[in-house]
Amino acid sequence: MALTQPINSDSKPHYALLDGLRGVAALLVVWYHIFEGYQFAGQKAIIDFANHGYLAVDFFFILSGFVVGYAYDSRWGKTLTLGGFFKRRIIRLHPMVIIGAVIGAVSFALSGNARWDGSQSATSMVMVALLCAMFMIPALPGQMRDVRGNGEMFPLNGPCWSLFFEYIGNILYALIIRRFSTAVLAVFTGVLGCALAWFAIGDVSQYGCIGVGWTIDEVNALGGLLRMLFPFSMGMLPSRLFKKGKEVTGVFWLCTLVLVVLFHVPYIASNGALCLNGVFEIVCIAVVFPAIVWYAASGTTTDRFSTNACAFLGNLSYPLYMVHYPVMYLFYKWLIDTKQYSFGETWQVALLVYAVSLVLAWVCMKFYDIPVRRWLTKISN
Repeated sequence: MALTQPINSDSKPHYALLDGLRGVAALLVVWYHIFEGYQFAGQKAIIDFANHGYLAVDFFFILSGFVVGYAYDSRWGKTLTLGGFFKRRIIRLHPMVIIGAVIGAVSFALSGNARWDGSQSATSMVMVALLCAMFMIPALPGQMRDVRGNGEMFPLNGPCWSLFFEYIGNILYALIIRRFSTAVLAVFTGVLGCALAWFAIGDVSQYGCIGVGWTIDEVNALGGLLRMLFPFSMGMLPSRLFKKGKEVTGVFWLCTLVLVVLFHVPYIASNGALCLNGVFEIVCIAVVFPAIVWYAASGTTTDRFSTNACAFLGNLSYPLYMVHYPVMYLFYKWLIDTKQYSFGETWQVALLVYAVSLVLAWVCMKFYDIPVRRWLTKISN
């Protein structure tokens, strides 16, 4: 079946194939971050493999918009209050925010509290950074609690920047966006799409890509907000318009293949005023990713392996996203210390890092995330 029942028993059934694709995207994020390590450690201009893996974040936002719109739009004023919505979202998201911050602090301690410039951060500042991370309070570049010295919003667990914007998206949805008619939502989404296209194709960030949002400055704040708002709204639109018809088979593996290919497209250099890499990014975010979500929502699994794969990957996806980067920090430091900057030199260690990330995510999923969310759901009812 394409629909399965989630942990919250009074929640709507959800689309299993979308869960599976979220897991695929999470696996590809980890893969991408391995090659980001070679770029960071070797101070290379571009990432030389899996170059567009950062677009998985935009895919996550589209999935989030679809799921939130589908699960909650029809329930406001009936079985759902504002407080109830925020309670559900906090239960769903925040336990992994907390454990990700703790694992990040442990990872930083294992590196000797070493900043990227070779100096050390005081343990007291690490504790402040940990406390702030647990409450999703971002650090400003140059603050003492920016303990790694790289300007990250959340220096103990960098990918939390996208959760910061996810929280903003959920707040805006509950207070404002849910009230939009479908026509108004379409106009709102179109305006946001034009703004993101301007940002990406005009290369406003001067990064050559829209890999922004991870730090707090004018460009990253704007870019991160656009990266969240447009895909989130773009995901909400099909959640209102989609009518499930005849189920299509083989969708999961086809969509997986498309994501793998897209995320491995090399960087597209530009010669003129337009950023061609930005054109590719916008095509993915505005056209291909929504089409994948629509197509996958129409799909079904017809064999036990695909069904189990979607369920497992769906459960693993969020824990994997939230705990893998502390492992990457140690990997990046090792690359810098050993002066090794390619997969060919370090493939055994790289695969070990990937495996450790998966095992750590599974342990957190099995013994922390699922039990804690069940307990919180039980005591909050």
